[in-house]
This record gives sequence, C-alpha cells and structure tokens, in this order.
Amino acid sequence: MQIVKSTKLIAWVASTLLGFFSILIPAQAGSATTTVPVNVSVSQVCTIATTTGLSFASYDPVTINASAALNAVGLITITCSKGSSGVSVGMGYGAHASGVTQRQMIGSVPANLIQYNVFQPPSTAAGTACTFPATIPWTNVTGVGLGMLTVTAAPDNTARTYYICGTIPGGQNASADSYTDSIVATINF
Repeated sequence: MQIVKSTKLIAWVASTLLGFFSILIPAQAGSATTTVPVNVSVSQVCTIATTTGLSFASYDPVTINASAALNAVGLITITCSKGSSGVSVGMGYGAHASGVTQRQMIGSVPANLIQYNVFQPPSTAAGTACTFPATIPWTNVTGVGLGMLTVTAAPDNTARTYYICGTIPGGQNASADSYTDSIVATINF
C-alpha cells in the first residue's frame, strides 16, 4: 500500500509541476522558415596614393646640355578597387605652360623660364622603368600625339607605381637661377 500511495503522490507532484510550467512556457504549435536577402555593391574606386616629383640635376647650358637633354624620373602610385578597368592617369601642363602644350618651369625672376617635357613609361604595366629618349607625351587630354596613361585592370586593391619620365631639352639659353613648376595629376575611373 505504501508504494501505491508514494506512486500517487509522485504522479500528483509531477502533474502539478507540469501544469505550473505549462503556464510559464507557451506551447509551440509549429515553425516556419524564410530567407533574408543580403547584398552589397563594390564601387570602382581609385585614388592617387603618393607622388615623387621630378628632381632634375643641374642643367649646364654651356657644355653638357648645350646639345644633350637632361632627364629625371618621378613616381606616381595609385590604388584602385580590384577589377577596376578603364582607368587613366593624366598629367597637367603645369602652372607656367606656354600656350596649351609646352611645359615650363619659372625661375625666381619671372622672366627666367626653362622648357621641359613629361613622358609616359614605354609600357602601361606598373613598375615599367623610363627609357630615354621617351616618345609618348603624358598629358591630361587625349588626341593625336597626346595622351593619358591608360593602366591595366587592377588585379587587386594594392598600390601600383608608375614612373614619370621627365626631360629638359638641350640647347636652351637658360639663365642661372632655380626653377620650379607643379603639375596636377588626375586619375579617371
């Protein structure tokens, strides 16, 4: 008899507790699923990361550069999002251009001017060194004999460096002075 009473007591306690917890925990009748769309677009973005200017050695208009050109090399480093294509880099004509096509540096005396040119490297692949005499003018316009540097599609988003090939033609009757100019570099993407 004792076992029957204990069993009944255990059953009563269990059903009471079950009833109490069923009030706290709602019954689940079923479930359903759906998908949540997730998307993003990656823009074609490019930037000019750094530049290193053209720093020419001393120009000697009397002997060495009376006929020989003076060359210098600068750098421009760009970064584009992976896969960016149709990217071009332009170089302006500077602050002291003669007309619309001849770059000039100006001396401390405004009448003192010396002509120079900027050329593209012989290949559009990053890291291609300059060769002199260079042949492809580097400008910020497109047209016959002019050109922006059209770079290859970005294989990833790491920086790529391109050489800027500068030349001061020989034979200029330049005054003794220090000459400067600045060129605006532009990247189109």
